[in-house]
Amino acid sequence: MFDSEEEEYRDSAFYDDLERFETMIKNGSSEFFDSDRLEMMLDHFIMNNQYRKALACVDHALYHFPMNTTFKIRKAQVLSGGGKLNEALNLLLEVERFVQEDQEYLLTRASVHSQLRDSKSAVRYFEKALAQSSGEERDEIYVDLSFEYQALDDYDSAIRILTEAVSENPENESAVYELAYCYDQKGDIEEAVKCYEVYLDFNPYSFTTWYNLGNAYSKAENYEKAAWAYDYSILINDNFTSAYFNLANAYVSLNKFRMAIECFEKCMELDGEDAVIVNYIAEAYEQLEEYDLALHYYRLSRELSPELPEPWLGTGIVLDLQGKENEAIHFIRKAVELEPNNPDYFHVLGGCELKVGDLEAAEVAYSKGLALDPSNEDLLIDYIKLVAVNDLETGVERLEQFITENQLEGVSKLLLVKLYWMVGKQSDALLLFKDLVFLRPNVAKKLFLHFEEAEMIPQFIQLYELIEEK
Repeated sequence: MFDSEEEEYRDSAFYDDLERFETMIKNGSSEFFDSDRLEMMLDHFIMNNQYRKALACVDHALYHFPMNTTFKIRKAQVLSGGGKLNEALNLLLEVERFVQEDQEYLLTRASVHSQLRDSKSAVRYFEKALAQSSGEERDEIYVDLSFEYQALDDYDSAIRILTEAVSENPENESAVYELAYCYDQKGDIEEAVKCYEVYLDFNPYSFTTWYNLGNAYSKAENYEKAAWAYDYSILINDNFTSAYFNLANAYVSLNKFRMAIECFEKCMELDGEDAVIVNYIAEAYEQLEEYDLALHYYRLSRELSPELPEPWLGTGIVLDLQGKENEAIHFIRKAVELEPNNPDYFHVLGGCELKVGDLEAAEVAYSKGLALDPSNEDLLIDYIKLVAVNDLETGVERLEQFITENQLEGVSKLLLVKLYWMVGKQSDALLLFKDLVFLRPNVAKKLFLHFEEAEMIPQFIQLYELIEEK
């Protein structure tokens, strides 16, 4: 936006002017400066975010050169930089008929509208400025314009603009990142990946681009490719903590837990101990069934951050796996206390309460979890099974209610098939399963996992065979 060159700022005469101006302001006196010298000082103040000095400078300039539209545009920039957006816009409106085709005016007007969250107007002025621009200045305008389209949730237009930017300059890193982001927002991860790959053809040593490529592959659940991309990012910059962290998570998704642990440890080597990362190491050891090490790291995580709920829950789960339910329950209850809005925590608590023989507490925990997430079918199934132990009819009624109210179409219906059969509603059971066979065959395939006795009932076997025929 500013034409001043770096060498001008090194000009001793400029620094003399700057000192003379600041002395003038301090003393409350008034001296004359040429307009070009004032403009240089003004640009200096703006570029260094010294808006109070910039305002004094531009007011001094306008006092001596009241018809100079450049100074009025600069004052609008100063006002907007200081948060006085409506004043800036009013000043721009005053000079519009004199400078409506001036690029600096158009960009300033667009910027003010952007700050006022008036993206439609910002788009209009950025597009006008883009039409008059050439060379490197277009890159920045393309990206700014795309931001406004994104603010309007118009990702198609943002993609169109950014595609033009990348076509003109494939090395425009900001445009590449924004284009990939827009594709990501539209759920088109494949196109996002292509954006990064095209940029890497021009700049293969951009570790941040390799990192973002890894993130795109992770979102596509292609963890092998994600790990490959993160590896390249680290190869270029072996102090990039975020790449190590995401590589560790990719390894976890690939069940390569020892490699994940190495990456998590590298993160702490670079940035120091962190309770969350220590917890991830504990989880990895838990997956490796190395429970003593898991408990060690869960304890370390709790010591580093006592209010972090995950290591409390993890400790309880490991103790439960070791058959130490009475010890586990203490840690799980503490996790629920720290994280009272997580239905999965209540699910784990209910299961542990059940193991220690407190059926009433288990039912309360399951109920609280379902109150937070009524569509959690795994939790619902355990809850209904617990209720049905003492009262099959009540179990059927509550399961029907949950399925209807939450429009459930998954395995909870298979449990309902089983309960219908058990309470003597064989026709209802067979009719419901038949519907699943034709409407939800992938769910129907899991019947015998939830209703083992069905393998011995001819009517169910006949219906099950229809799934294979489909």
